[in-house]
Parts: sequence; C-alpha cells; structure tokens
Amino acid sequence: MNPKNTRYRSPLNSSSRAGVGLKPEHYEEILGAHPKLGFFEVHAENYMGDGGPPHHYLTKIRENYPLSVHGVGLSIGSSRPLDASHLARLKAVHDRYEPELFSEHLAWSGHGDTYFPDLLPVPYTAETLSLVVEHIDQVQETLGRPMLLENPATYISFENSEMPETTFLAEIVRQTSCGLLLDINNVFVSATNHGYGAKEYLDDFPMDAVDEIHLAGHATETDDAGATLLIDAHDRPVADPVWDLYQSVVAEEGSIPTLIEWDADVPDWPILFAEAVSADKIMTEMSSPGVADPSHPTREIGSHDAVIG
Repeated sequence: MNPKNTRYRSPLNSSSRAGVGLKPEHYEEILGAHPKLGFFEVHAENYMGDGGPPHHYLTKIRENYPLSVHGVGLSIGSSRPLDASHLARLKAVHDRYEPELFSEHLAWSGHGDTYFPDLLPVPYTAETLSLVVEHIDQVQETLGRPMLLENPATYISFENSEMPETTFLAEIVRQTSCGLLLDINNVFVSATNHGYGAKEYLDDFPMDAVDEIHLAGHATETDDAGATLLIDAHDRPVADPVWDLYQSVVAEEGSIPTLIEWDADVPDWPILFAEAVSADKIMTEMSSPGVADPSHPTREIGSHDAVIG
C-alpha cells in the first residue's frame, strides 16, 4: 500500500460516536455487557509484546468495536531520528489490529540515548517544522496510511517560536496531508497556563483536518508566583469549561469521533461510560436539524479524506 496515492476511509457506520480508553480494569465488564460505544482507544506501547492477557482481551474486543491506536513514544518532535525498532513494533501493532485511526503527539521524549517519561514541548520554528514533517512522512510511509497529530498541553513557551501553534499545525497538515487529533482539554489547559483565549485558539485551528477529539480531566494547582496552573492529569471527569468548548466545536463542525481519556485513578466502568454518554448526547443534540451547521456533516471514525504526498 503506497500512502502517497491512497485515500483512507473507515468502514465504520455507527450511531454512537463517542469512545473511551480501554483499561485492563474494565476488560471483563466490557466483554460481558457489550456497551454501546463508537470505539475504544489503546496506547500502542501497551501492546508491543507478542502475547499475554492484553492481546487476548484486545483481540476479543476488537471483534466487536472499531479501534483507535494512540502512540506516546515516537518522539515526533525530537531532533534525533525516529527509533527504528520502536517504529517497527508500532507497525506490528498496526498490522495485527488494523485500527481505524492512529495518532501521536506533537512532542518529544528522547534525546541521544536518554528517554524521558513525559511529552515535552517543541519551539514553533521553521527548523522544528522541517523535522516534524520528515518524521510524520516516515511514520505514514511505514504504516501505509495517514496518521493524526495531537495538539499538546504545555506549561512553558519558547521565546524563539516563530509562529502560533495553530499555524504550525496547519503547515504540518499542508506539507504531509496528515490529519489532526484535537484535544480540547489540552487547549483549555494551555490557554489558561499561557493567558490566551481557548475559544480564540479554536477559531484559528485547522478544523477541516480533525478526525478525532480527546476530552479529559485536568488538575488545578498554583505555580511559584501564585498563578493558576492547570495540569493535564487524565485522572478525573471532564471539567465544565471543557464541555462548553466541546459543545461549541460540535455545533460549528458537526459530530467528530470523540474519546474520553482517563488514565490515572481509573474509575469503575459506569463512571467512565457515563462520560462517553455525555459526549454522545452533545453530538446528538448539536446534530439535530436547525442546530448544527449543515455544511459540516457528521464525521465517522477514520473518515479524513487525505492524500499523503
């Protein structure tokens, strides 16, 4: 499959478009209850072994649900080359489960032979842009399909940045034909931390490239100067201001496959499922006649009509 000449479109046709991150705590309940969800998402790195319980359960769940694979270890924004062995393991996960979507972060996590267990920010410069474009091209060529790039949650900014984050992302899309994963919690966290408007950021975001949305909870702390500092914690329900931003996006753009991220202090299944039901309710209400903009139809998981080139 040559991604430079291939359009990708998912066969999914589901009335329920919200999904959740798949956690081992919920394997048995999901298999027993068959909840109505649009999809599940897994971290690629958790399934890079050859066998064991994770593959046993994911194989069974994959039989009944579409799948999105989310990477956390490629270090797309690093100045060093991509790790060939990590990319090969990612390709094996992709070939094994054939997910409808694959996404990674606009971040870096490795330098030289050192790996940092964090997603670190990049300066928005022409030099960084060239590196990120090169890495995305390599990933897409390896996987044989478009990937999605996620906007980051950031706590510092770089004085040498040459363009806004939204311009940086739009230029990546233009040069690679990748799609975007819009993390609305990340938008709210970064906007609060840096003192700009989240809605204004979203107004500038290249929405036509968005194939998936993430929603998550954040923690509120105070920095050394006494100012509010938000942390992208993924350990609690989605906050009301993030739901409000999500509702405005859906009202303007139509329904987009939406994932609830909850990666720490994982709750009982009914609590996590209720968050997905809330997202689905917003999509249903905003997609009703006379509410959503008819020029932005409902998007199915993996429906970004991109040509890689």
